[in-house]
Amino acid sequence: MVPGSSVATPERILQVIDVVAAQTRHPVAIVVSAFGGVTDSLIAVGQKASQGDGTYVQDLAQIKERHFSIAHALIPSATLPPIDAHLEKEFKELTDALQGIALIKELTKRSLDLLMSFGERLSAYIIAAAMQVKVKNAVFVDARTLIVTDRHFGAAHVNYEQTYARIAGALGENQSTPIITGFIASSTNGETTTLGRGGSDFTAAIIGAALNAEEIEIWTDVSGVMTADPRKVKDAFPIARMTYKEAMEMSHFGAKVIHPPTIAPALQRNIPIRIKNTFTPDAEGTLITSESCDHMHPISGLTSIDQVSLFRVEGAGILGVYGMASRLFGALARKEISIILISQGSSEHSICFAIAPQSSDYAVEIIEEEFALEMQAGLIDEITVDKEVSIIAVVGENMCRIPGIAGKLFGALGTNGINIITIAQGSSE
Repeated sequence: MVPGSSVATPERILQVIDVVAAQTRHPVAIVVSAFGGVTDSLIAVGQKASQGDGTYVQDLAQIKERHFSIAHALIPSATLPPIDAHLEKEFKELTDALQGIALIKELTKRSLDLLMSFGERLSAYIIAAAMQVKVKNAVFVDARTLIVTDRHFGAAHVNYEQTYARIAGALGENQSTPIITGFIASSTNGETTTLGRGGSDFTAAIIGAALNAEEIEIWTDVSGVMTADPRKVKDAFPIARMTYKEAMEMSHFGAKVIHPPTIAPALQRNIPIRIKNTFTPDAEGTLITSESCDHMHPISGLTSIDQVSLFRVEGAGILGVYGMASRLFGALARKEISIILISQGSSEHSICFAIAPQSSDYAVEIIEEEFALEMQAGLIDEITVDKEVSIIAVVGENMCRIPGIAGKLFGALGTNGINIITIAQGSSE
């Protein structure tokens, strides 16, 4: 899989083509993201159109100019006419979609998925055409013909049985090198859907699992999963090997190198994932497998989420009452509020959980509506929300075998005057 940062300019795309050309002694399938920044630009023009801001037309023209400029920089002029015609057709469809959004002044999740899909559709087509100079059998493949999802627009759920059958049928015996759109899919009704931001990694894992690949490679702009965020910890270094569980924990708690859902298809088929750097292809990177490694250190890495909202739901009405946690988290789940962390005291007098800060006010409304009667009766106190909170996660499968790790962690924080508000430890160690 090749992310947007690795295909932001013609020069970077040429580096990607060289990497792929060096791999074609083995059968490969390539998944690519939109050009760097394009997805955000498409979201912005959609929002402008829905607000009646006519300047979206100029913004769209800039997006179009960028794609044509990249195509003309990469593709021989003799083969450009059909490429230009295809790009014009795609931008005509995009223009029509935006005009519809501008007319009704509404940007639905379904419409937004359609808008965002053009990023990958355009980039994969251009890269496939450019790659044919060095990789003669490179062909463009629209993942909407392969990946089947439900109608949960914005972060659709994959129907693996249908998807794996389609991929095996289309790519299983194919001798070409498919250049596949990441991030996008289609519903059973044929509507365009997306797999959530960062979903191109997920696409690569789905394709790899369906084809029983020897390895799934994620090519990005860093040399693997780092022991910590290098922007915060100058001595951070790449982790040579880690397990699926460690990778899932680190991705869930803020490590942005790999998209959290990516790991599941690889884990189910026991396919190794390798994280590599497009700009330093000879670097070893990180290998993620099912096997626990004998690390020199019990901790594989540290990761964090800089800003979260920490909720405390407490009161006498919670103590010993069946179903309170179920009601709380069920109400939030029905409104699609994702929980990052949960901690509950042994007294069952309070429940503590963390969510993304942009959902804080809505979450308070949901909880107050669900427990309106209990709050009126004084059985549940007013909801407490701390909005200026960060989560730090310490990850390593070998921690359970080494005594004193937690003490060392809390001691280091205490010595430096950092107060711990809540603690949670997963069963995965």
